[in-house]
Amino acid sequence: MGWRMIVQEQDGRSGVADGEGGVRRPRVQKNITRAIASDICADIFPVGGFLPTENELCLRYGVSRTVIRESLKILESKGLVRGRSRVGTIVCPKEEWNILDQQVLEWIGPRIFEFDLLTCVLDARRAIEPFAAELAAERATVQDVAEIERAWERMREAESDLDAFSQADFAFHAALLKASHNQVFMQLASIIQAALEFSLHASAEAADARDEALEVHKRLVDALRMRDKATARECSHRLLDLAARDLAIAVKNHPTPAGA
Repeated sequence: MGWRMIVQEQDGRSGVADGEGGVRRPRVQKNITRAIASDICADIFPVGGFLPTENELCLRYGVSRTVIRESLKILESKGLVRGRSRVGTIVCPKEEWNILDQQVLEWIGPRIFEFDLLTCVLDARRAIEPFAAELAAERATVQDVAEIERAWERMREAESDLDAFSQADFAFHAALLKASHNQVFMQLASIIQAALEFSLHASAEAADARDEALEVHKRLVDALRMRDKATARECSHRLLDLAARDLAIAVKNHPTPAGA
C-alpha cells in the first residue's frame, strides 16, 4: 500500500460523533485512534510531552471518554504512548514505536521518510536476501520456482500500474524467502510485510523505468531454475543496488510535510 492511498484514507479523520448504542462504535473507534495517532505523528502532540486530559481529548475529537480510553489502549499497545498513573499519558520516543505494524505505518503516512524506515528495511534486505537467494537456488522446489516466476510475470504485465507492480514485486520477494526453506527467512516476509511493501512501492514510484529491474528479476528466476547459486546471489545484490538508487530519489522527491 502506498502513502498516497493512506493519505486518502485519513481524510475526515477528526470530529466523528460517537453513535448511540454502539452502532457506529467500531468505525468511530478506528477513526479516533487514527486521528490521535496522526496528530502524534504530525508533532501536534510532540514526543516527550503529555497528551491532553481525557476530558480535553473528548472535546477535541467529539467522542465519549470510553472511546478515548479504548483508543489510548490501542496506541499504548503499539508503543506510541505510555500511561502514567495519576500523571497522564506521555508520547513515547519514536524509537519505541512498532514501526513494522501495518496500522502504525498507515498513521505515519507520508511522514514515513522522516523515520529513515525505508533505509532500515533496505539494510535488513541487504543482510538477508542475497543469502536467501543462494539458498533458494540450492533448495527451491519446482513449485517454488514456478511461484516466483508467476510473480515476475505479474510484474511484467503490471509495469505501467504502480500499485499492481508493487504488489507483484512483494509477492516475488516473499516467495524467494519462502523458497530458501529456512524457517526464519520463511516467516520474515510476513513480519516485515507492511514495511517491505512501503519500501518496494517507494522504489517503484521513483524509478524512471522498470526495464532493468524486470530483467534482473528474470535473471534471478533463471538462476534458481539452473541451481546457479552465485548468479542468484549476484542478481539479488543488483536488485538491492537498484532499490537503493530509487529510494534515494524517492527521499529527495518527498520533502518533509508542512507542520512536521
